[in-house]
Amino acid sequence: MGSGKIFIRERRKVKDGEKKPRFAIVAVTDVDVKFKIKHIRKMEVEQIADAVGAEVVYLEAGKHNDDLDDEDDD
Repeated sequence: MGSGKIFIRERRKVKDGEKKPRFAIVAVTDVDVKFKIKHIRKMEVEQIADAVGAEVVYLEAGKHNDDLDDEDDD
């Protein structure tokens, strides 16, 4: 492998002091891996990427628009 990428971004609705993981997986390319969770910690995704030989790509947050938000993005 080694050429795959895992794209993640910070969740939009994170509150200070919240104990939930801060990142959401957006896409995965050229890696045979399935994620069974909705949110993930940065350290966890980096460990998974290292194990499968993928690169982690951190997406920059765009302009927040409540009308276009997915309902399951908390």
